[in-house]
Amino acid sequence: MNLSLCTISFRHHLISLEQVVKWAAPRGFSGIELWGVHARNLRDRSEHDVGWLRSHGLRVPMVSDYLPVQGERQAMIDKTVDLCTLAHSWGASKLRTFAGNKASHEVSSEERRDWTRRMHELCELAEDHGINLVVETHPATLADTRESTRRLIEEINHPALRINFDVLHLWEAGDDPFEVIREFEPLVAHMHLKNVRSRSLLHEFAPGNVYAPAGSRAGMVSLFEGAFDYRRFLTFVMTETSLWPSLDASLEWFGPNVLGTLERDAELLSLLEEETLGLQTLTTAAL
Repeated sequence: MNLSLCTISFRHHLISLEQVVKWAAPRGFSGIELWGVHARNLRDRSEHDVGWLRSHGLRVPMVSDYLPVQGERQAMIDKTVDLCTLAHSWGASKLRTFAGNKASHEVSSEERRDWTRRMHELCELAEDHGINLVVETHPATLADTRESTRRLIEEINHPALRINFDVLHLWEAGDDPFEVIREFEPLVAHMHLKNVRSRSLLHEFAPGNVYAPAGSRAGMVSLFEGAFDYRRFLTFVMTETSLWPSLDASLEWFGPNVLGTLERDAELLSLLEEETLGLQTLTTAAL
């Protein structure tokens, strides 16, 4: 697996990309998932580009933003083209977005038809730039449940469409991530990894709280300390799917002690990978 950190983790911190890169490179990270606003603000920093990043052994697998699926069409096109251009300049092959801003059960048939038509157009724009459009499984979108995500894939029906598999949010929806990843495996291009102390605190991951400097972080915990069993799930992905060798995944941390938490989670992920795949190799050899 190719592990990235997200620059959105540093949204309330006074830290430069240069500092993040120099910290990440020796700690097992292979990539930096760039938040769209950060990518735009780096546009004129010629000293920080894809060549500089690669010189540190890192890459940008994905630029993450929020593309409009309603409102003025030209504004949608302009924003998408700009982000695709930025992604291409960083060598990224993926542009992450959400499928609207309303829960699937609240969207009328007409709205859904309009939104999915727009998203098909977004896929066409991304494809023109050699980019895949990656839709995140997330509450209050058309990809908020397994069923609605399946329907969304069928409705958009475009080869540039991919899925950012946010494990916790699917679990939040009441779906079984073990079953869902098997179903969507061919389209899973990225995975977001985060955990929560208990189901009762999942509301802390709502955008309004995440982006608020004074928002609650009490429920945000290290990857292997929360209510969802990532040790079991990631072991399943390693051994029961074909995703692991080339899978891009990001530690999506929104809480305090960013560097300490990311370093510890990266270490534990590496140990789990060694333990699981090493054991699998020994078992295969014995047979």
